[in-house]
Amino acid sequence: MKEEDYKIDIIIPVFNEKDVIVSTLEEVESKVKTTHEIFIVYDFDEDNTLPVVKKYIEDTKKLNIKLLRNNYGRGVVNALKKGFDTTESLAALVVMGDLSDDLSVVDKMFEKIQEGYDIVCGSRYMKGGRQIGGPLFKGFLSRMAGLSLHWITGIPTHDISNSFKMYRTSNLKSLVIESTGGFEIALEVLVKTFVKGGMITEIPSTWKDRVAGKSNFKLFKWLPKYLKWYFYAMTKKTCFKQTIH
Repeated sequence: MKEEDYKIDIIIPVFNEKDVIVSTLEEVESKVKTTHEIFIVYDFDEDNTLPVVKKYIEDTKKLNIKLLRNNYGRGVVNALKKGFDTTESLAALVVMGDLSDDLSVVDKMFEKIQEGYDIVCGSRYMKGGRQIGGPLFKGFLSRMAGLSLHWITGIPTHDISNSFKMYRTSNLKSLVIESTGGFEIALEVLVKTFVKGGMITEIPSTWKDRVAGKSNFKLFKWLPKYLKWYFYAMTKKTCFKQTIH
């Protein structure tokens, strides 16, 4: 097997995360034992994350951290597209730069990829998962969307909207990505993989609200984009119905 078959590319889209990015990088390094590279994807050269990361790389001499300019157009969806197109490892993992994701489960997620799964979802809403903090209305919508789609279509995750997902790179590159805004790309990749019969599973994870900085999540602006892929899965549910693993 090639070296890339034992490696994860961790994609971190950032927007002025100077206050938390070092803590995030240190948590990745302390909790992720699987061989990995980190791609910090930024939109513009004035992003205050950049000088902090450059100093961190200089101080620690870590060669597995790369700054990646998003030249696809501003916004998180384009940053993730850039990261997905750049990755060459067996798997790509999306992690937020604000310490909200549960990095203690990353090695377990990679084990599932090695077993043959195309997507491994970090799940707040399955047994053992948790959500700590965050806007109540946003959390309610997220939970109801995930549970209803799971019950109605049989999609093998209770948490469709969480961006904390690990993807088999070959599966990512087989899809035509249509998403144009927000974090809808995570839902699009999930439902398209489900509809074509890909292997999906989930493991419990804990999401916690950011401790510093400001969220760039735009619920009402992005909601129609999420609904597009929610109903796409609904209309295609008769094509494939899978069992939860």
